This record gives sequence, structure tokens and C-alpha cells, in this order.
Amino acid sequence: MTTLGMPMDFCLAHCRQRRPSCRRPENPVCYHQPPDKPYKEHRMPQEITDFTRWLEQHPLSHALFFTTALLLLAWLANWLTKHILLRGLYRLVSFTANDQELTPLPVIARLANVVPALVLSLGIKVVPELPTALVTVVENVCGAFVVLTIALAIGGALNWGNALYQRRPDAHLRPIKGYVQVAKIVIYALATILIIASLIDRSPLLLLSGLGAMAAVLMLIFQDTLLSLVASVQLSSNDMVRVGDWIEMPQLNADGGVIDIALHTVKVQNWDKTITTIPTKRLISDSFRNWRGMSESGGRRIKRSLYLDQTSVRFLTENECRDLGRFALLQEYLPGKLAEIEAWNAGRPGDIVNHRRLTNIGTFRTYIENYLRHHPGIHQEMTMMVRQLAPTADGVPLELYCFTSTVAWVPYEGIQSDIFDHLLAILPEFGLRVFQHPSGADMRGMLTGQVEIAHAAP
Repeated sequence: MTTLGMPMDFCLAHCRQRRPSCRRPENPVCYHQPPDKPYKEHRMPQEITDFTRWLEQHPLSHALFFTTALLLLAWLANWLTKHILLRGLYRLVSFTANDQELTPLPVIARLANVVPALVLSLGIKVVPELPTALVTVVENVCGAFVVLTIALAIGGALNWGNALYQRRPDAHLRPIKGYVQVAKIVIYALATILIIASLIDRSPLLLLSGLGAMAAVLMLIFQDTLLSLVASVQLSSNDMVRVGDWIEMPQLNADGGVIDIALHTVKVQNWDKTITTIPTKRLISDSFRNWRGMSESGGRRIKRSLYLDQTSVRFLTENECRDLGRFALLQEYLPGKLAEIEAWNAGRPGDIVNHRRLTNIGTFRTYIENYLRHHPGIHQEMTMMVRQLAPTADGVPLELYCFTSTVAWVPYEGIQSDIFDHLLAILPEFGLRVFQHPSGADMRGMLTGQVEIAHAAP
């Protein structure tokens, strides 16, 4: 038998061609290979055998060759994972998902980085001629990389879950961003311990046992984080602040809407479009005002005073009462009030000083009440009153206390301004004057009057 043929008995039993040359005694070798099981494929080519022997004789080249092959295999695994699996997922999501930003593809893409690390970690063991220390280092580094990648992927998954939660209509009522950040801190802390344990080739339990002695130091380092965590839980459980609430903290120059609630900070966009960052723990230790109740009530309060000149307050005459009776808002009030006063005075004859009489400020107060009750911009189901406060050096305050039927800022200011525009303009009809401090024009008028009087004197 030669290296290129087969024995005669094999040919006679398996050769399908059955040529005469195969049956001649002088030709003991059959060169017709069976088509079902070629004989050449069961023998390693001489070139491969020689190359293998050469590698065995050169350990450095042997190790370098298999290391290069392992790196190429890891690269191929990474390429196949990202260019076939991930592209297929991207195409699938593009046809099924309405919002690709809310898909877990970034998390899957990050997890795909684990594949080449696992290939290297498992394949480095079969590379010949490598020092044991080098194999251990590669395994530890690959293990640390896998832990880091998984931790980052879990953090991305938590962010993805928070983004999905924010799409809910009631997400602003119970924000979970602070809890997500706490979970990420715990995950990253555990990942750090596992990475260090993997790099130094020690059990993570040894590192955890050593943390007990460092508890005081860790509490000092993470003091703000712990306080912020407690504050965040209290804010959420007591429903003290939500995203979108209007809050006021004058001590921190914060006056505007809450745009973000995180573990350590709460961001407030002030009405001048500036951003104030408040430490979360300050919302527990300090006082602040939340205007959410006003927004949910459907009415916004008006509490403003008219300061009237006290010297203009007096009784009304019969002619003035008759003139004020022309006002539609006083047509129900004046006849009944005058009849009541007349009946009361009838039983008490004597000087007019002892009688009851209408005053211009009292009639004006009733006019304001009726005006507010008929105003379409005033909430009629909420508290409404006009009251006279204690006199001051700036006059007699006549305070309006009521609520508008809207909580929007611009309409609210418009309603309030319209009311006081009308009241200031109609004051002279009641013989009242608004108090104000003397201005330059008043001083010039006084001096001009004195000069005219001096010139008119004989």
C-alpha cells in the first residue's frame, strides 16, 4: 500500500466503479477512492504537521500564535454580536416600537461587551506556554470588566425604567428619580468591591469584613448622601414637593416651579428663568411655601388694601344718598338701609348727633362687596369680604379679600387690576380720597398758591 492508494481488498469491497485494474493481482493498489468517505481527509497534510512541530519546538512563537488566534476569535465574537444580533434587534424595534428612545437597546448593547471578555477569560486557559501568573491576571481583568459592564448595564436599565415611569400621567405625583439614584449607588458600590476583589484575586467577603472598621469613615464621607436619602424619602412619603410645584424659599432666593427632584438636589426655575439649586436636606430642615394647594383649589387670592384719606370720611347728606341711589349695585341696599335708620331714629327724638346716619366709607364698602359678587372673574364659592383695618399714618386701609376664578398668573393680574382701576376711579362719587404722600407737584402747588396769595394781599 502506498500513501496515495488503498489496499486491494478495500477496493473490491467498496469501490463502486469495479474497474479491471482493481481486480488484477499485479496491481494490489486501487486508486479509486470511495465517494462516501474519502481517505485523504483523515490524514493531516504534511505542511500542517510540520508547522505544528515547529510551534512545539518554539514555545514563544507557539504562545504568540494561539494568543493572536484567541484575540481574533474575541474580535469575531464581538463583531458577530454587535453587527448581527444588535442590528437585528434595532430593525425589529424600528418596526414595532413607537419611541426608540424608550427601548432597552442601549442596555443590550452594553451587555454585548461581555461576550469578548468571556471569550478571552475562557480561551486564555487553553493557550499553551503561557505563565500561570499571566493567565491569572488576564482572568481577573476580564472578570473585573464583566462586573463593570454588568453594573453599568443595570444602571442603564434603571434609567430606562425611570424614563418609562416618567411617561405616566401621575409620575410627577410620586417621582422615583431619588430611589433610582440610591439603587445605582448601591449597585456601583457592590460592583466596586467585586472589581477590587477580582483584581487582587481575593474573596469579596474579606473586603466586606474590613468595611466594618471603616464604617465611621464611610459615614463621614457619605454624610450628605445619607442625609439627602432620608430627606428624599420624607419628601416623597409626605408628598411635600412634586415636579411642577411652585415653591418659595426666600432664604435661598428660590421662587418658581420645581423642574427636577434628585437625590442630592432639587432644581427650581425662578420666574426670571434663572435656576436655583436647593440641597434636598434643606427642604426638611428649613421652611418653604408650596403653592400647590392654590393651584388645585381653582381660586387665587386677592388681598390688597385701598388707603383712604381719613379727612375725607364723613356722613352722607340726603342729596348724596339720592345721587348714589342711581348706582345699580346700591339700589337694593340704600332703600332698605335708609328705612332701617329712619325707623331706629324715629324712636329717639332729639338732636341729630344722637341719630344714626350713613357714612360714605360704609356705603363705599357695601358697593365694593356687591361689585365683587357680580364680577365674573371672582370665585363666588370662596371667602369674600371687604374689611376696614386699623387706621395708620398712611390713612384708613380698606382691604379686599377674595379669590379669582382662575389660578393662571396673567388672567389673575388682569382681574385684580381691573377691580382696583374701577374702585380708584369711582371713589370721588362717594366723596372719598385716596391717601398719598406729598410729591414734588404738591410742593410746587403749595408754593405757587402762597406766592399768589402774597401778590393778592394789599
